[in-house]
Amino acid sequence: MKKFMDYDFLLDSPTAIELFNEVKDLPIVDYHCHVDAKEIYEDVKFSSITAAWLGGDHYKWRAMRNMGVEEELITGNADEYSRFVAWATIMPYMAGNPLYHFSHLELKRYLGVDTVLNKNTAKEVYDKANLALKDLSVRKIIDKANVEVIVTTNDPIDDLKYHKLLKEEGYKVKVLPAFRPDKAINIEKPDYNDYIDKLEQVVGFKIKYLEDLKAALIKRLDYFVSLGCKASDHGLDYVPYDADMIGCAGGTFIKARNGEYVTQEQIDGFKASMVIFCAKEYAKRDIAMEVHFGCQRNTNTAMFNKIGPDTGFDCVNDNNHVDNLYAILDTLASEGALPKTLLYSLNAKDNALLISMMGAFNGAPFKGKVQQGSAWWFNDHKKGMEEQIAYYSAGAPIGTFIGMLTDSRSFLSYARHEYFRRILCNYLGNLVEKGEYPLSELDTLKVIARDICHDNAIAYFGY
Repeated sequence: MKKFMDYDFLLDSPTAIELFNEVKDLPIVDYHCHVDAKEIYEDVKFSSITAAWLGGDHYKWRAMRNMGVEEELITGNADEYSRFVAWATIMPYMAGNPLYHFSHLELKRYLGVDTVLNKNTAKEVYDKANLALKDLSVRKIIDKANVEVIVTTNDPIDDLKYHKLLKEEGYKVKVLPAFRPDKAINIEKPDYNDYIDKLEQVVGFKIKYLEDLKAALIKRLDYFVSLGCKASDHGLDYVPYDADMIGCAGGTFIKARNGEYVTQEQIDGFKASMVIFCAKEYAKRDIAMEVHFGCQRNTNTAMFNKIGPDTGFDCVNDNNHVDNLYAILDTLASEGALPKTLLYSLNAKDNALLISMMGAFNGAPFKGKVQQGSAWWFNDHKKGMEEQIAYYSAGAPIGTFIGMLTDSRSFLSYARHEYFRRILCNYLGNLVEKGEYPLSELDTLKVIARDICHDNAIAYFGY
């Protein structure tokens, strides 16, 4: 029996351990996350482990709701210790859940706490973690995690003030923005015109026609590029496309600006045309495009009305994205305007789909230009990572994969990179152990592991 989370945690063989030793100390390239650059610039300290862990983590909030914890202890006004005890109390029931592993890895690696967390140890862990946090600012956490690149997710209207200040300061870690224009594309949203009005103020000219909107986005994109932007992100609940209405996007925009009703077909045509437009602009600037889809958002209307979005009430959806995604990629490839593209589906059934799709749009001189992204959100666990890696290696050279990201709002979540590295090395090591890959090529496997855990992302984005 193995000791809980010992040196060989998730590593089933000597070969896996040897591979992990090759990559465990590599710097982290966190190429997609949701941390706040302001907190990095100001080198924030957390008031308690509760603030660091439960302040905005809807993964933990969902788990607590599943265990019947009162909302007052989750997103309410309960004191920090009571909220922490509520989390600690449910921890033993999280067997097999990534939050159990993530939480203990974070305690071990960054706070020096090796105690198993449960109701009985809550006070001990709370006091030890808080003592460690007194001397542990955001930048010190980043240093402990050996982070080299942090890519935040930013709206076109963001002023990027703190990215600029960090750049001017010469901060040793690259803190770069990613361009996420969802609010400029989601024409069906009730606050769409309010957003476009704000965009007008930022760019300094009226946005009456579609060409005005495109000019505004180009202006903001170029500003992002001036501060090191190498990535964009599109969060799509579903992949929109309507061939008949794409050419009518200009008229659809005018109708929306005038407050007139637009049909679903017009919405899909407009949104597809804007994704294609943005992709072309990314290709011109060598910016990678991340496409996230397959999410059903805010499914609990009562709780959405009570506490708002991004609070743990999103789910996987089962829409058929295949035809529309193919159409968008094919349109771009036909015009020689397909940027580097990372495809993420929240639905694990799409693993085979995405692996086959990327193979249809790759070729010289690029290595893995179009590829499936790492296991995302509800798939961000041991089985999800193992399946994503297995599908990737079965359908494409695994050596092209750019590896892990946190997709998190927490600075303690860099432990997820270690989690991924262990799972990856165990997968590669087992190929050798089972006779599916020769031991004589172990040095090549080490190169592959290093590439996936660090080097490929540096090369892919151009960092």
